[in-house]
Amino acid sequence: MTTTEMQNPERQGTTGLPDGRVLGWSEWGPLTGRPVLLCPGAATSRWLGFGSAVLEQTGIRLISVDRPGLGASTPMPQRSLLDWARDIRNFRVARALNGLRAVGFSQGAPFALACAATQEVEAVALVSGGDELAHPAMRALLHPDIVKLVDLTATEPAQAEAFFAGMSPQMMWNMVIGMSHEADRAVYTEPRFAEAYRRALDEAFSQGTAGYARDTVLAMSRWPFEPESISVPVDLWYGGLDTSTVHSPDHGQTLATRIPTARRRVEPDAGGALLWTHAERILASLIVR
Repeated sequence: MTTTEMQNPERQGTTGLPDGRVLGWSEWGPLTGRPVLLCPGAATSRWLGFGSAVLEQTGIRLISVDRPGLGASTPMPQRSLLDWARDIRNFRVARALNGLRAVGFSQGAPFALACAATQEVEAVALVSGGDELAHPAMRALLHPDIVKLVDLTATEPAQAEAFFAGMSPQMMWNMVIGMSHEADRAVYTEPRFAEAYRRALDEAFSQGTAGYARDTVLAMSRWPFEPESISVPVDLWYGGLDTSTVHSPDHGQTLATRIPTARRRVEPDAGGALLWTHAERILASLIVR
């Protein structure tokens, strides 16, 4: 289902964690629906959902959660991907989210996979997902500029984090538009979508840039879990027109061989905005997995 209809969150709040931090969240869809966790893309926040027009009919309660230091979530400076999985465990228990599944979009993909690797969720859909860019199998496929960032992150992580902290909402918007295929630019620049996207960027940076910088270091580093050990179902969704240099360089082909439960789908006429242009199919597939 192709749609740029963007709906403001129906419910918002924060949930306390055992260490005193809070996670900010937004929800769309029926309270009695199957809970689906959204791990948002880079530098976006709980304000940007997807598929709002189909949540009622598919019986899904979509819950977008800000990662630490972004939006309304308390910072956690030296956090890891596995810290995120623990946060989601505590979030799930605190909110009694039974049968939780997850969607990881773009840079949110490794965060969703961390939840899969620790079995905090029952199934995952990665959409235009970032791959393990630091894995040796990826190196020859990466854009040279991304190779430099991966190497910097591996050898001088503090310097890399400081570099990523130089980002701003406007710079992020320019980067996304600049690296996108024209099919994606048509989605992102549609006035209602652009307004929602840019609001999500502004909200994500409301505490500063450290949260985004930490996210990006984690995305550029080796993952602290083995995809080969994942036992919950994983759908990999990619658009054949996706030209982003920070998503999977082979549209998940290598990643699909590493995850035993993976099912890979490449939509030849779609781009990286697949999350919004194919929302109904992605959610329907996730629920039956």
